[in-house]
Amino acid sequence: MVEQLQSVVAYLEQHLSEEITMDALKPLITGSIYHFNKVFHALSGYSISEYLRNRRMSEANKALLEGRNVTEVAYQYGYNSQDGFSRAFTAWAGLHPSEVRKLGFSKTTPVLSFQITVRGGDSMECRIITMPAFKFAGVIKRVPMQFEGINQEIVKLAQSITAEQRKAMHRLQNMEPKEVVNASFDADSNFLEEKGELTHLIGVLTTATEVDPILETIPVEAMTWAIFPCEGPFPSTLQETMANIYALWLPVSGYEVINAPTFSFTRMHTQRQGYAYSEVWTPVRK
Repeated sequence: MVEQLQSVVAYLEQHLSEEITMDALKPLITGSIYHFNKVFHALSGYSISEYLRNRRMSEANKALLEGRNVTEVAYQYGYNSQDGFSRAFTAWAGLHPSEVRKLGFSKTTPVLSFQITVRGGDSMECRIITMPAFKFAGVIKRVPMQFEGINQEIVKLAQSITAEQRKAMHRLQNMEPKEVVNASFDADSNFLEEKGELTHLIGVLTTATEVDPILETIPVEAMTWAIFPCEGPFPSTLQETMANIYALWLPVSGYEVINAPTFSFTRMHTQRQGYAYSEVWTPVRK
């Protein structure tokens, strides 16, 4: 995984002044591009597109300090107009590109270098199981991809579930974990344009052959799952666990995430307000 991360960074660095598409990065990445981007974000704090934009602005800053023309620099780093570049640069630097040389302004986003460090005191509980084929049954919606914060479209999806749909889910759930789960899959791969959606499902796991038509179903093949339990303040503990799967466990585990739904469930504590037990189920292979 570290080698793949370094290869992607090297490719971006070599092609900063060219148009870069996710298709160009695919040969450097094994497994799901969506999950690779989550690893990249968890380790660096940037999505791939954010990092690429910041590196371009950093190099543009150097070029402007050298006295190069704003229009020339704009076109070199992928902007079709000086106005578009000026807006982006001002948002990044806090001043107009025409002021850079006059003020001697310098701001730098350094080239990333990924290293995995084992730290004392941190541990992640994980169990690996193999599950037979099943299907998700629930409600589904395409929602914007979002790596941080609360996705309001998922909140709306949860609020849309009717009493009849909840009863149907309860009748169907016959596989562990016998919980209402949140699952995400089928992510678009156009991260470099900071666009795209993924499919989000709220539902249950079932092997039932007949499903009430008020629910939608998604088939899942037999596969291996890495299960990460966590307990603590909600949602911060769950969000931290999800980040650590990609930042701490995955790069050194010998497993890779495959292109299948990841899901989680949460049980709120009945006596401790804002406290919950959660599990994250991640589809993996050696």
